[in-house]
Amino acid sequence: MTEHRLAAYWERQLEKMDRRELRHAKMLPGWRTRKHRRALAVVVAAADLGLVTGASIFTTGDDWVYGAVWLSSMLVGASAFVLLRILTGRMSGGFSRLLDEREREWRHRVTYIGFQILSYLMIAAMIYSIVVADTQDGGFRGAMMMSALLVTGTTIPTIILGWALPDDDPEDFDEGMGNA
Repeated sequence: MTEHRLAAYWERQLEKMDRRELRHAKMLPGWRTRKHRRALAVVVAAADLGLVTGASIFTTGDDWVYGAVWLSSMLVGASAFVLLRILTGRMSGGFSRLLDEREREWRHRVTYIGFQILSYLMIAAMIYSIVVADTQDGGFRGAMMMSALLVTGTTIPTIILGWALPDDDPEDFDEGMGNA
């Protein structure tokens, strides 16, 4: 009985993801170009750098400078990241079962690269934590840098997809999700 409920729950989740993807596929049709995706990828990368900059000045200068850099980077980066995930479609967040062969290949490729980059960023965060450990508020500074680099690392696969994906074929869009 439990297996039947789990299978039913799984199917409901897949249907919910399909409905969300169909809804998102109709959003921003004029933005579904490489030019727009690349611009958003640059904005997300710049926001990630802003988070790292904010983490590096945490407790070393004026609190308002840190707050302004961190908050603006977070708001701009989160907005651009959500738009970029919509424009990259299921590849950045859907279940693997829902992806076609081409999408699955792209996703596996960028996930592997993203994991490697995240691993290197976490090593950098550990080194930074060791360097600032004996300073005033060293633990807080290390934690802020680790959180900034963790956010940066988790955005890498979507940034790569946004930068590298080719333009969608208009015929595929008309036949597929666009008119559903």
